[in-house]
Amino acid sequence: MSNTLIEATHIVQEYSQPNGKALRVLDDINLRFDGPSINMLLGPSGCGKSTLMKMLGGVRPWNVKTPTSGEVKIDGQRCDGPHPDAVMVFQQYANRPDLTVRENIMYPFRFKEWSRRVASEEASQRVDQLLQEVGLADKRDQYPAQLSGGQNQRVALARALVLRPKILLMDEPFGALDTQTRAEMQGLVIRLHAQYPCVVVSVTHDVSEALAIGNRVIVLSTQPARVADDFQIHVPQPRQAAWLDGAEARVLHERVLSHLRAAGARGNIRVTV
Repeated sequence: MSNTLIEATHIVQEYSQPNGKALRVLDDINLRFDGPSINMLLGPSGCGKSTLMKMLGGVRPWNVKTPTSGEVKIDGQRCDGPHPDAVMVFQQYANRPDLTVRENIMYPFRFKEWSRRVASEEASQRVDQLLQEVGLADKRDQYPAQLSGGQNQRVALARALVLRPKILLMDEPFGALDTQTRAEMQGLVIRLHAQYPCVVVSVTHDVSEALAIGNRVIVLSTQPARVADDFQIHVPQPRQAAWLDGAEARVLHERVLSHLRAAGARGNIRVTV
């Protein structure tokens, strides 16, 4: 019996244009994710990374058939709409300004699906545990406007993980943060992933970030996007500075950059130091 959690087969995505022609964004994408891992998705801006990432979790836009052809399966079942075991974290963390930190993390349990799955006492325990783990226990009664960007992103991450999802989708979650805060959040993701294993698919433009936290790096070409490269990193996490600054990481770094340069992505490449 297969242990594959997500399988995307021959994914093609096209969008109608005013001139009547179809714009092909994704072209014959084939990917599978077999177990808990952090998977980094890179490619030039506009190539379809976010479209693909959302598709892997069953997130579909209104009034557009996605995928145009091919299929996504989650746990062996075809997935054509929002999946209860997939949650998302965005760069714009979408915390409700009228709710406290604790209330924001508790918010998903207001919905019938999750109130049915998780008893209120357990939900409360999960929230309090995550408040400790993301370092916000002392901020529990504050509001988003009183927090820094990094703290707000911790709230968003905690709100996703409180559901113990099988699939966590992240769309450039740390792109708006400064270098130090981004590094802190990367470390937090590694620690939380060890505590709450799941399949993470994270879109990033930051090659260094991909090498720092990814178990797997997937690089897309320009439109129509195809898988240009797909490789594993077997170095244990958290990865030490000696490895990140060393020869192996430099080779992988250049490997990714070569694909992005070939796609004309010079203006979209971010390299952290």
